[in-house]
Amino acid sequence: MAVDIRAGASAEDVRTAIAPIWRYFGLAPTEQAVENFTELITPARCLIVCEEGAPVAGCGAFPLELTTPGGRVACAGLTMVGVHPAHRRRGLLTRMMRRFIDDTHARGEPVAYLWASEEKIYGRFGFGLTSLSGDVEISRDHGAFLAADGARGRVRLVSLAEALGPARAIYDAVAAVRPGMFARSGEWQRRRVLADLSWQRAGGGELTFALLELDGAPAAYALYRFNQKMTRGVSTGSVVVVEAMAVSPAATRAIWRYLIDLDWYATLKASFLPQDHPLILMAQEPRRLNLTFRDGCWLRLVDVGAALAGRAYGPDETVLELADDFCPWNAGRWRVAAGGVAHTQAQPDIRCDVAALACVYLGGFSWRDLVAAGRAVARDEAALARADRTFERRGAPWVPEIF
Repeated sequence: MAVDIRAGASAEDVRTAIAPIWRYFGLAPTEQAVENFTELITPARCLIVCEEGAPVAGCGAFPLELTTPGGRVACAGLTMVGVHPAHRRRGLLTRMMRRFIDDTHARGEPVAYLWASEEKIYGRFGFGLTSLSGDVEISRDHGAFLAADGARGRVRLVSLAEALGPARAIYDAVAAVRPGMFARSGEWQRRRVLADLSWQRAGGGELTFALLELDGAPAAYALYRFNQKMTRGVSTGSVVVVEAMAVSPAATRAIWRYLIDLDWYATLKASFLPQDHPLILMAQEPRRLNLTFRDGCWLRLVDVGAALAGRAYGPDETVLELADDFCPWNAGRWRVAAGGVAHTQAQPDIRCDVAALACVYLGGFSWRDLVAAGRAVARDEAALARADRTFERRGAPWVPEIF
């Protein structure tokens, strides 16, 4: 059958592009969703796959600026990837990913980023797991911290309309130095982070914005909602933390102390926490956090040279021999050092494919991790140690929201 892939040109094309994945949500795209994606992605960054003239698959890509260890890089945030249920297993996804990666390369965006609906899908297109994402479920009776609480500061409840300014300032300060995070525009904050749509509540309460001030200056915020339930007059409900950001360790402790000390709930739930979130070591009873991890975001290096040049390195240098069947322009040997990144004919220290390189690119995993897992081969122990010193890590990658 004849298959055609085209970019969108209108809001109606956005609706068409995201409709296949919405079938798996059990409904058609809402008007609010179409408006949000039209504003934040723009129609031209959507792809529509048609078979015999009928739309059967689609996706979109947010224009993001991604924080790397010591730098930033332009990024395509792949989203809403879907194939009509009646057209699966026909190679449509592979053809759509071919077009998406080629378009991303042509736009000069060195990397692509996504949350995988099914983790086994995207490795064959060169995506690698960048980090783990943590969930906690804390009983209110077991939320004590190990050390003294320190400064509590002042917490004010602020309307969502008034929250935009402080939310942007605090988030920007965190995202500037934490790998894996990306810059948020005011429209992104308003339409995605501070929106409180009925489907987002999932039967719970309204979204609350708590602003923490230390020494009179905004230092942290928490977005949360009560999902209240009562049994014989006793709360069995939960506080769901949508997002909590803080500009300092003192502010981190203070905002989480505020959340845990809220009244009238049984459990506090939070998701999308990085592997090294301070809460893990702050807790007096870490077992009571009920901490679980799953795969976080996946990353694809579309232009390896530009992507590697978009982050910082330690004092050593490393030569990588890279395989990339899907994007052969990336294959070959690369010398990576603080002084620059370039092709080379030197003997490689590490051999791997592009998906393995993605795993270490943001610092979520080390080369030693990859070698132990059989995902990379090191020339010897000295080369492996040198590679990890070259690809210095600056905190676990953190993506605090699904996009």
